[in-house]
Amino acid sequence: MRITWVQPEDLLPHELAASRDEGRDVAALAERWTAAGGDLTPPVSGASATPASLRLRALAMELLDAADALPAVDTADEADDLATLRAGWPASWSLPTETAYDRLHGGWLGRAVGCLLGKPVEKIPREGIRQILTATDRWPLRDWFTAKGLPADVAARWPWNRRSAPTSLAENIDGMPEDDDLNYALLALRVLETHGRGFTSADVAQAWLDWLPGGRVFTAERVAYRNLLLGYPPPQSAHRHNPFREWIGAQIRTDVYGWVNPGRPDRAAELAVRDATVSHVRGGVHGALWAAALSAAAPVADTVDEVLDAAEAVLPSDSRFAATVREARALGAGTDDWERVVDELYARHGHLHWVHVRNNAALVAAALAYGRGDLERSITAVVSGGWDTDSTGATVGAVTGALTGAAGLPQRWVAPLRNRLASSIAGFDGIGFDELAERTLALARPGSGTEGGVA
Repeated sequence: MRITWVQPEDLLPHELAASRDEGRDVAALAERWTAAGGDLTPPVSGASATPASLRLRALAMELLDAADALPAVDTADEADDLATLRAGWPASWSLPTETAYDRLHGGWLGRAVGCLLGKPVEKIPREGIRQILTATDRWPLRDWFTAKGLPADVAARWPWNRRSAPTSLAENIDGMPEDDDLNYALLALRVLETHGRGFTSADVAQAWLDWLPGGRVFTAERVAYRNLLLGYPPPQSAHRHNPFREWIGAQIRTDVYGWVNPGRPDRAAELAVRDATVSHVRGGVHGALWAAALSAAAPVADTVDEVLDAAEAVLPSDSRFAATVREARALGAGTDDWERVVDELYARHGHLHWVHVRNNAALVAAALAYGRGDLERSITAVVSGGWDTDSTGATVGAVTGALTGAAGLPQRWVAPLRNRLASSIAGFDGIGFDELAERTLALARPGSGTEGGVA
């Protein structure tokens, strides 16, 4: 049995890295930890380190408390509270506010396709992905990954994601397997169907506890889940002993909030903030409202530039996250040299953990600009770029799928899904993407209770 992402001795190295990234001085805490024999290197990919002694574990807990108690960083440019965020949003939007079933269906299908493409190579570094593809005569990436013809030495050097490989390689895909990038979309749908637009962060938290198995949550969500069980409500659940507070988790949860608010990125972002603050702060929240705004624009926009413009408009303009996605978009636009783009992204953001929000959002923004609205060009680019491949693939696929519409998506990507999604969330296992699109459209219509679909 492995208990990961919550052990104090595993969390502390991540906390020291997160605090430094925020500009907080944790040198004294790091010195105490190393002097006691603690390791400053975070465990790889969430794997639990060698069980700590009781003394070392107690010290890690003490130091996590001390880190939480450090003076707050200056958040003038990193606001994540709804009132401050809303004050910076445009007073009006120029996008259409009515969408169609085909566009929402395309969003659901695109999200699944992009996620599925990235699943087997999640956690594998960029150089490993290229070696696998080169060895199987699939570089540059233009099709599903395969183990057929993969030399044993390459397979040993870069092992597939162990949970995903049995259901996400070309030779074994049979419907869309379970993934947290889809589970959270299903949960958002359930929250909206149950509570309507007026749901609260507490409603989201309760939905997690009622419907989401604890073993299906990771990083910030697992910490927040633990905090909820310990009696810390939102937003406290996002703050206590949570070094993953600015990682990608909230960004993967908010597409549905955009789809039910077509043409209204502000309304989508408002719902996303309520969801995100259960587990994230600052950049982690910004990723969530950015993804929601992308998804609000994609089912009604004509171009990917319109989508990116709308999403950037809901961000705090001087935040690090906003600067990151603007710069990455500029890198991806107007070029066919994707490898050069990714080289530059790694030069700028390669120091961040592979599940952090900023580096992954940069890759998403660059891939969307580079892909110019084409699903295949966009998802193959973002997945070949590495980092959190299934999550970035899902977001890019959702945007380009909704821009295109289901009828225009290539069947060689869509057909293997077999209109079937696996999930551990009760009531959703085996559901079809057509039904999901119908239920989403019902929530986007005027009078649905979500106030979507109209200006």
